[in-house]
Amino acid sequence: MDHQEQIPRKYPTKEEMLNRVARYEDLKGFDGGLADSNMPSAMRYLFNVIGFQPPATEDSGVGSPVGAQAARMSSIKISEGFNLGYCEALPGKGPMMHNHDTNETFICMTGTWRASWETENDKVEHVDLNPLDVISFPPGAIRRFENVTDGPSDRYSILMFIISGNAPSAEFTRETLVEIDGEGLLADNPADSGNVDWVSPHVNPKEFRPT
Repeated sequence: MDHQEQIPRKYPTKEEMLNRVARYEDLKGFDGGLADSNMPSAMRYLFNVIGFQPPATEDSGVGSPVGAQAARMSSIKISEGFNLGYCEALPGKGPMMHNHDTNETFICMTGTWRASWETENDKVEHVDLNPLDVISFPPGAIRRFENVTDGPSDRYSILMFIISGNAPSAEFTRETLVEIDGEGLLADNPADSGNVDWVSPHVNPKEFRPT
């Protein structure tokens, strides 16, 4: 067959490829660095696995979707047009309403996760995701996600998120910031806080069970 390849080939070494491997059990997560991090209903751990470099602007309420500190702690440090991370949260927990300047796609890994978004006239719609279900949000859609798994209140579930771009930006809605400020928590968790307690995952991948 006479076929002229159009995409240039590359030949990475095994060492180069090992730098692109992230073991879940070795990931380090962080529960702070975002405006809603201290809200009891929004507590969660974010694990920066691939990409997530700081956006060009980190002020006026705009910052990295994983927070300023975690944006500088990617396990696989590449800039190839997308970012990937995990969220671990207990039932009833999840971030407050926020927005992104690029696509954000959620994949439920364990448990049940509710993906909600605003429609016109301040209405909120939602869908519940079971393991391996996917929802993809376009840029500009006001959204949030929440662990709604039935079961023990101390059992974490995992949601994967994939966000396009090399250094995506996110911001919380005006209404969210007003609510956080009303609780006196807006200034309690600055994005550039130097007191970072990195944690290991709470979920053991070896305990995953097929249906």
